[in-house]
Amino acid sequence: MPDEEYEAVADLARREGKPVARVVRDSLRRTVAEEQQVSPEERIAAVLRFARFAGPTGDIDQMLAEIERGRALE
Repeated sequence: MPDEEYEAVADLARREGKPVARVVRDSLRRTVAEEQQVSPEERIAAVLRFARFAGPTGDIDQMLAEIERGRALE
C-alpha cells in the first residue's frame, strides 16, 4: 500500500479510535458484502418467476374480515 493511502487509513483509524487493522478489516467486509448483494436484474427475474405461480385470491374485504375473525379466536 502506498504511503499516502496508509496515512489516510491511519488518520481514519485515529479519528475513529480503532486500530488500523480493524479499519481495514471493516472496509474489506463491507466491500465483500456489497459484492454479494443481488443485482436489480436478478431481483426482477425473481419477481417474474414468482409471478408465474397462481395462488388463492379473493375479495380484500372478505379476506380482512376472515383474518379478524381468526384473531378473535385467539
